[in-house]
Amino acid sequence: MRTQVGIIGAGPAGLLLSHLLHLRGISSVVLERRSREYVERRVRAGVLEQGTVDTLVEAGVGERLLREGLPHSGIELRYGGAGHRIPFEKLVPGRAITVYGQQEVVKDLIAARLAAGGDIRFDVDDVAVHSLEDAPYVTFGGQRLDCDVIAGCDGFHGISRPAVPDGVLTAYEREYPFAWLGILARVAPSAEELIYAQTERGFALHSMRSPEISRFYLQVPAGEDLAAWPDERIWAELKTRLETVPGFTLATGEIFEKGITPLRSFVTEPMQYGRLFLAGDAAHIVPPTGAKGMNLAVADVRVLTDALARFYADGSTEPLDGYSAACLKRVWRAQHFSWWMTTLLHTFDSDDAYARRLQTSYLDYVTSSEAAATTLAENYVGLPYDAPVPAEHAVPFSGGTP
Repeated sequence: MRTQVGIIGAGPAGLLLSHLLHLRGISSVVLERRSREYVERRVRAGVLEQGTVDTLVEAGVGERLLREGLPHSGIELRYGGAGHRIPFEKLVPGRAITVYGQQEVVKDLIAARLAAGGDIRFDVDDVAVHSLEDAPYVTFGGQRLDCDVIAGCDGFHGISRPAVPDGVLTAYEREYPFAWLGILARVAPSAEELIYAQTERGFALHSMRSPEISRFYLQVPAGEDLAAWPDERIWAELKTRLETVPGFTLATGEIFEKGITPLRSFVTEPMQYGRLFLAGDAAHIVPPTGAKGMNLAVADVRVLTDALARFYADGSTEPLDGYSAACLKRVWRAQHFSWWMTTLLHTFDSDDAYARRLQTSYLDYVTSSEAAATTLAENYVGLPYDAPVPAEHAVPFSGGTP
């Protein structure tokens, strides 16, 4: 088999890349080791930046998103017995977020690709990439796929990044001493917007997936056993951390999904080697506090799509050379914002009174200073997409005119 772009992974990054390339007349094959049912039900992020919404709508896959997504024009920071709203409509006019589950984005993209005759192969095994420097190809299930370029969109634990020779990539990583216990519950949200709660007992987040489904997170110790958290304990702890302002009562309901996710910051540089280009979680991970994971993947894919379109239009490799640098500029901004939100809202050491006072001081500043609140708001809703990176920051692309 032969295609122009071989894509490893059928998450949001791989599927969106395939669809955007299709719109530019560029062929691709998407390989996914999991089943279609699994990837369409896998619960992940649910907050879409303004730029992500715009990208999906412009790509023709935003009809259900616009109909069922929940636009939000602010968030609440809750601490010290009071709630403080960060009003996006005032601080960053015309920009907002939309709550719409990642699995719903995946469903929309799969439907669009299949309707257009796209080649998505689920349940493939023994996937490996070869000859990344000049004539790349992918093997899977006893078959071979030749291509001009390989896009590694297969997540943090995928096969793409480890295929790069030792010593080429530099990893920057930080692990946090806590995790998030997340649940989905059949209960209407108790607030119209997301609530980020900072307490001495730890962080809590009130979110939602629809008018009937709520999403909650609790800070728990790293390595916590999920069996130690029966439903009754989860609701009791959520109430303790969220019912801290007068008049607020947390509605409860049936918990139908729960899990524990460790928090990690990770970046690999560069995000490319030869004819392999990494996108999304294959290249970077952020703690979910800043809601940046899937949004960064969309930004990567936009850059890669434009670069590949230029490559196939006139043979220019300059945009591909600059892919990593262009993406990393945004990645590091999101890394800092996610780290900042995490350190601002989580309890690191219950005995460190000095650190707790610093947290409170900065929360007071963010909620009383329009300049500080604007910084939070513009990062949260998503910064504009960047211009191309100068050539001096480029990574040479192996190969010439296609």
